[in-house]
Amino acid sequence: MTSTAPPLPPAERPSFYDDWRTRLAAEPRLQRLYGWLAPVLITLLAAILRFWNLGNPHSLVFDETYYVKDAWSQWNLGYAATWPEGADARFAAGETDIFTTAASFVVHPPLGKFLIGAGMALFGPESSVGWRVATALFGTACVLVLFFLAKALTGSTVFASVASFLLAIDGLGIVMSRVALLDIFLTFFVLLAFWFTVLDRRRHLDRLAAAVARRMRDDEPPAWGVILWNRPWVIAAGAAAGAATAVKWSGVWVLAAIGLYLVVTDALERRRLGVTFWPMDAVRQGAASFLLLVPVAFVVYLASWTGWLTSDGGYDRHAADGSPATGFFSWVPLSLQSLWRYHETIYTSMTGMSSPHSYMSPAWVWPLLWRPTSMYAGSTADGENGCTGGSSGCLEILYSMPNPLLWYASMAAMIYLVFRFVVARDWRHAVVLVAIAATWLPWVMYPERTIFQFYTIVMWPFLLLALTFALRDITGTAHAPADRRLAGQRVVLVFLGVVIALSIFWYPLWSATQVPYDFYRLHNWMPGWI
Repeated sequence: MTSTAPPLPPAERPSFYDDWRTRLAAEPRLQRLYGWLAPVLITLLAAILRFWNLGNPHSLVFDETYYVKDAWSQWNLGYAATWPEGADARFAAGETDIFTTAASFVVHPPLGKFLIGAGMALFGPESSVGWRVATALFGTACVLVLFFLAKALTGSTVFASVASFLLAIDGLGIVMSRVALLDIFLTFFVLLAFWFTVLDRRRHLDRLAAAVARRMRDDEPPAWGVILWNRPWVIAAGAAAGAATAVKWSGVWVLAAIGLYLVVTDALERRRLGVTFWPMDAVRQGAASFLLLVPVAFVVYLASWTGWLTSDGGYDRHAADGSPATGFFSWVPLSLQSLWRYHETIYTSMTGMSSPHSYMSPAWVWPLLWRPTSMYAGSTADGENGCTGGSSGCLEILYSMPNPLLWYASMAAMIYLVFRFVVARDWRHAVVLVAIAATWLPWVMYPERTIFQFYTIVMWPFLLLALTFALRDITGTAHAPADRRLAGQRVVLVFLGVVIALSIFWYPLWSATQVPYDFYRLHNWMPGWI
């Protein structure tokens, strides 16, 4: 006769999540399989959502009218050139060689347009897939880099999977990967820069602690620490931030934020280790960090202007020929002097950019999600092109709208993360908050500028990181009571289920899929939406 143990009370039973996590920790082979399979599958999902029907619509949408044509003339001439009137329709019809040799004034550096041009050279400039393939590729890569960043922050594959999955299925990330604008390239390089910064942090602080420990004598703290130069991840972060700046100038704020983060983190660690003159010691290391971070960023940024420097017809290319610099700067080549004067022109133009636009949205209202940007809208009468929308007809729209639940939950999570950082001083929270501040607050300083809600794509991955931290806290720690963990896990699973359902509901409007007009109307939840 066999006996069986009585069942555990509900509060003591491990949940499915706890049981799965225990098995995963106990089986290294399963853990390794999940460690590489999760990012691969999530990235594959992101690629499907971004590349499917990428060529639709076959017309230049929103600011593609600037970037696609500038990218193609820059690819051929080395600089952006002007196009004849009515060039958009002719370009879409296949007349892609009608650009002139006269220089066009552009306010953004060349790297983003170079990447768009590379896609057009590979797939053909007459193909709308060719226009957008580079943004779709980099948008998919953002999901993978976010996984690596989240994994580096926490060491948790589950945490990293949640963060990257949310970006994979969100509308803002999808739409900005399906239009040939510059912002997704900026997002990729900013994510890369912060990932490299986190990788440096762990290595640097361990080496710093070991070096200070070796200097300890008779249990007395050393007066000075050491200056560490072997920091390849700082150099990599500088290169990534330089590439971000070479896409859009707003990348320079990320470079500054990373530099400040490196100095403050090092100073606090030297104080914790008991270095007597830790403030001045941190200044010495800060100078070394500056030399590792900034020059490489400058070199990468300057290299992005190679086509303009080596060609002869770029805008302001010979601005300094008539009045070259004198005195100390007389040794600077005329081409670089001209580039400097071009930058002065760009700065003057950008600071005064205040043209009204129906979709403009000041940075201070971004958290409210009042005015997302419609990139494209095209209507079809009933019975045409397979439309079965009745008397109202059908609509195709490309709407850079984040998943509403994710957006507002992320805003709440950002506030929660500020509170958690004040209480716990968690360095991981600091990284996320620094990234959000560097990609949002600079825009707040220019309320008169013509800016748009879709600029938030750069801060969006970090807001999703804040949300994932909050979801992790809701789930509960490993030491929390079983019933508390079970309740938290159920809340998170329900939340994720609703997020997925909303993404499915909104996806037709994120992919220019033809839908009945009445279905489109179901998404008009607020006056400023669509």
